[in-house]
Amino acid sequence: MVNSSPAVAAHAEGEEIEVLETTDVLPAAPEDQWKSLFDKHDPENSGCISTEHFRDLLKAYGSELDPHKLEVLIALADGNADGKICYQDFVNLVSSADELEVSNKRSNSFRRAILQGSRQLRNSALREEVGLGLSQRLVRHVAYETLPREVDRKWYFDSYNYCPPPWLMLAITIAEVIVFMYYGLQLNCWVLQVSSPYFLKSPLPYHPQLRVQAWRYLSYIFMHAGIEHLGLNMAMQLLVGVPLEMVHGALRIGLVYVCGILAGSLAVSVADMTAPVVGSSGGVYALVSAHLANIVMNWSGMKCQFKLLRMAMALVCMSVEFGRAVWLRFYPPAFPPSPNPSFVAHLGGVAVGLTLGIVVLQNYEQRLQEQSLFWIFFSVYSLFILCGIFWNIFAYSLLDVKLPPPP
Repeated sequence: MVNSSPAVAAHAEGEEIEVLETTDVLPAAPEDQWKSLFDKHDPENSGCISTEHFRDLLKAYGSELDPHKLEVLIALADGNADGKICYQDFVNLVSSADELEVSNKRSNSFRRAILQGSRQLRNSALREEVGLGLSQRLVRHVAYETLPREVDRKWYFDSYNYCPPPWLMLAITIAEVIVFMYYGLQLNCWVLQVSSPYFLKSPLPYHPQLRVQAWRYLSYIFMHAGIEHLGLNMAMQLLVGVPLEMVHGALRIGLVYVCGILAGSLAVSVADMTAPVVGSSGGVYALVSAHLANIVMNWSGMKCQFKLLRMAMALVCMSVEFGRAVWLRFYPPAFPPSPNPSFVAHLGGVAVGLTLGIVVLQNYEQRLQEQSLFWIFFSVYSLFILCGIFWNIFAYSLLDVKLPPPP
């Protein structure tokens, strides 16, 4: 096996990235076999071979390797943009190719290859490519909207094929619209549906008197206070949630979204104990706040157009929606003593987005289970959920909370 080499520094998009120490990165082939292969293409014993020779070796070694992955590995290997690859780079990149045949972008070896250098990709930016179709331009746009590093954008552009499509956010949005239209027709009310005496009789909203019905802690997202509530949530959910799902996948984005929803309803049950909850703001605010925080933390790397203006617009939309929720909560209810829906779910969603959500969005090229910070935040979140469950079981009776009558 190859001896470990000291960590070296590589610059990608103006920021310094420390390279992982390369220990035990070779597959089953012994060191002398790789050395003899390398020396065969390095007759002058210079310690380097050309990228053309490396391409031939890589094809011979991994004949089933995806052509897109091959191009990315070639570009990454040529860290000095001089057309040559040294022996240690050769070892690491061939090892990456071996793992990529059976893995994906989040493998350790591919991450090692990414960290080894990306200046070649910077010299041929994805934005400069011409002759792209409509679907390719959309993928490129999404890449620049969500990813801060050119190497990640290139990898995503080359590997994304709309299979599966971003079905989760679209399915949730369609379900919300269908439920809203159904109750709009049933209640004969489209604006401020919450003012109807039959609104909370639905089996979907969270209500403190019915908190034993556990599904309500999640199902409340399908009910909205009115068309103004649904419209703002739906716009943010589609404009932010769909691109994020295209890049990070339904499983990761669904995790952040569901965690935001559950944190929202439990936060209401703890901080606003007498109020019901409706709307998908908990999940939406988790996604949007995580995305905005990711942009701020990677400001120099994010190349989306008009990012300052668009961030300002997103914050305005969030503020308008949150202000509407606060106003509605303290507005005299149409049917006292039942209070209007709470706004605290928004804050629960933001808390999830600024903790768990940031970790998910910042680790595009790595598996979440390999991130210690993910497990720290997930453990804290799980502890909050556990405390929230015990609070709902014992606190209401111990504090003798006077709840509104059941709907």
